[in-house]
Amino acid sequence: MSAIRPLKIDVVSDVVCPWCYIGKRRIEQALALAPDVPVELNYRPFFLNPWVPREGIARDDYLTKKFGSPERYKEIAARVVDAAAQEGLDYHPDRVQRQPNTIDCHRLIHWAEATGQGPAMKQRLMELYFRDGGDLTDPEVLVQAAADIGLDAGEVRAKLATDEDVALISGQAEEAAEKGISGVPTFVFAQKYAVSGAQDPAQLAKAIRHLSAEINAEAAE
Repeated sequence: MSAIRPLKIDVVSDVVCPWCYIGKRRIEQALALAPDVPVELNYRPFFLNPWVPREGIARDDYLTKKFGSPERYKEIAARVVDAAAQEGLDYHPDRVQRQPNTIDCHRLIHWAEATGQGPAMKQRLMELYFRDGGDLTDPEVLVQAAADIGLDAGEVRAKLATDEDVALISGQAEEAAEKGISGVPTFVFAQKYAVSGAQDPAQLAKAIRHLSAEINAEAAE
């Protein structure tokens, strides 16, 4: 009897997207509901705000451009803060002072993947941003975040000072957009079925079981 093939799940998301923060927790809960199903989980880059410059911009300027005013965002954010809290996550929008361009964050996640630490790197960056209001435009904040999950600080600092993997990450984000992904998080199962939004864990678990059975049935034919 052949081994069960793992179900590949690509999570297309951005570290400054609050629903991606919630969606990450929900896909983890879904995997816990289907512990017997082998899964290969990967985080793929998406630029929620590709127009933000590499050095970032003041948070209030960003909120004004995107939502009309910081006050308008407060009304929108209340619902997201509540949704995050229901998942045991802290989101403090008032602590964020600077809106980053996230290409360097995605580079960190990519580098962390080499040692199986991609999800941990993603989580650390999201906690820094949503919970602590950390400045993800500051290279030293990024270096410390990498060190927090066990990456070599000196090596990360040196790589961040170069353009290593900038083209790769940009290309992956563009590929997602070209495939029609415009809202995140988007969960892509077996590279052919896509579900958008921070879905309910039970529904995600149901999809994981169903699609795992489907790909393994196809492989057995």
